[in-house]
Amino acid sequence: MADAVIFDLDGVIVDSEPVWEQVRRAYVAEHGGRWLPDTQRRLMGMSTAEWSAYLSGELGVDRGAERVATEVVTEMSRRYAAHVPLIDDADAVVRRLAARWPLGLASSSPTRLIGAALEATGLADAFGATLSTEQTARGKPAPDVYLAVAARLAVDPARCVAVEDSSNGVRSAAAAGMRVVAVPHGSYPLDPDAAALAAVVLPAIGALTPDVVERLG
Repeated sequence: MADAVIFDLDGVIVDSEPVWEQVRRAYVAEHGGRWLPDTQRRLMGMSTAEWSAYLSGELGVDRGAERVATEVVTEMSRRYAAHVPLIDDADAVVRRLAARWPLGLASSSPTRLIGAALEATGLADAFGATLSTEQTARGKPAPDVYLAVAARLAVDPARCVAVEDSSNGVRSAAAAGMRVVAVPHGSYPLDPDAAALAAVVLPAIGALTPDVVERLG
């Protein structure tokens, strides 16, 4: 049996990946950088320190990484204050699973955006442990954030089921030794190697039932 379920946030509970892309793409254009065809795929799963350094260095933004992070996250906070894009059925899925298992949240979002999203969706009390990759040495695809959340829940990572949408997220949870449920975003399909790491691929978060978790456990 699975001992816990650990969710990603962006792309799993809130449909924020397109918002992140809009905000960072506009920021790069405004500040002298160049957005590349594979930029969004590379950014998905990076920690705040990693993606801000990438925009500042690799994409040529005329700002230091710390300033990039502050300004981009401020704009994301402004967007969240107006509207947090909850994915259909995601809150009900979280509640159903929380009735059966301890839940964790392993996110690449900054801590303040995690808090804003969970408060806006009414899910702040559903998770026994939440962690941002801001608080780990490495972002996804490294396993750090998943291992840390499992430790906070006091469960063996090998007895956890992780729920992810992105290729780097799937790689991260699989590297932590977890069974991975992938729910890829229609605009950001999984890379073939990441799809092969997933124990199951679902068409939408609403398809994630307790039965699916039990079979994986």
